[in-house]
Amino acid sequence: MTYPAYIGLFVVALVLLEAFETVVLPRRVTRWFRLTRLYYIVTWKPWKWIARRVSGVRQRETFLSFYGPLSLLVLFALWAISLLVGFALVYYGNERHDPSRPSLAMCFYLSGTTLFTLGIGDVTPHTPIERFLTVFESGLGLGFLALVISYLPVIYQAFSRREVSIVLLDARAGSPPTAAELLRRHDGPHGLAALQQLFRDWEIWSAELLESHISYPVVSYFRSQHSNESWLAALATILDSTALLIAVGENPCSRQARLTFAMCRHTLVDLSQVFYARPVSPEHDRLPPEELSRLRHTLNAAGFELRDDAASNTKLEELRVMYEPFLEALSRHLFVTIPPWILAKEITDNWKTSAWSRISGFSVPRQSDAASDDH
Repeated sequence: MTYPAYIGLFVVALVLLEAFETVVLPRRVTRWFRLTRLYYIVTWKPWKWIARRVSGVRQRETFLSFYGPLSLLVLFALWAISLLVGFALVYYGNERHDPSRPSLAMCFYLSGTTLFTLGIGDVTPHTPIERFLTVFESGLGLGFLALVISYLPVIYQAFSRREVSIVLLDARAGSPPTAAELLRRHDGPHGLAALQQLFRDWEIWSAELLESHISYPVVSYFRSQHSNESWLAALATILDSTALLIAVGENPCSRQARLTFAMCRHTLVDLSQVFYARPVSPEHDRLPPEELSRLRHTLNAAGFELRDDAASNTKLEELRVMYEPFLEALSRHLFVTIPPWILAKEITDNWKTSAWSRISGFSVPRQSDAASDDH
């Protein structure tokens, strides 16, 4: 065997290792250099660069939504092409002194017909090694096809499970979701019990998110159905809400709020490590003193008794430091907007809107309302 054959074997082994780590291995790969990671760095940065130059929010989100599914299909195609090239080099580098050895172009043709199991038979292997490689490549081609067919449903199932809870959050926390709306809408006699159950559900959701997005990081690039919703915004809302209750309020939800905060923060930190997104301080304070005062006034009016003293403010600041730098890092990497703690003005929920009217009903919306409608 000559140098082309060794290069081909290296390419084949490298592609098989990348496919195993990306598709089969259910844990984060800590090795820094990976072709798959390099592929996403090279493709995601120019995609974001183009998206920044798209003026409309909905148009930008639509453009960004293409990246996740398209990058996955292109990655499969690159793997297949690499396997084809690798086996072609092995065929070409084997038994170089043999005068009947086919040309490099013919080796590419043999590798392609074998990998995709065409079985034309106009080019046949001559040596025992070539026959073994032909059988191995054809079996690998069938296995690769089966891997792609089985992998895509798993990806979309993980995406679907993630999005169900995000859609349910619409009526519970607004569009986009905020901590102020989430807590305000859970006032009343049974509000705390419902809020406690919601925190318990989101503790489980964040654990499932951690498991699925570490196993299949590409799902993180899949965008939600509405431009004002995202899995990162939902995670930020739950973290904000639980941090506020832990710091400035004692109620029956406090224990569950601590458990949910811990799980959500764990998810946020581990996913930051998956994308090598170093924590950074937000450019603007998400909760300046005047906004915190307005938040307290809003929630006190809704029936929540929130302490207003130096100890609670210090505790809230300590909790925010634990997760906001990681939140900002993922926000910049994934090009996702993080919602504020409390909205500057009231915004209509997605469930109240439609493509024909700003508020569900028979009236035709004004042009300004239609432009801002997420539908």
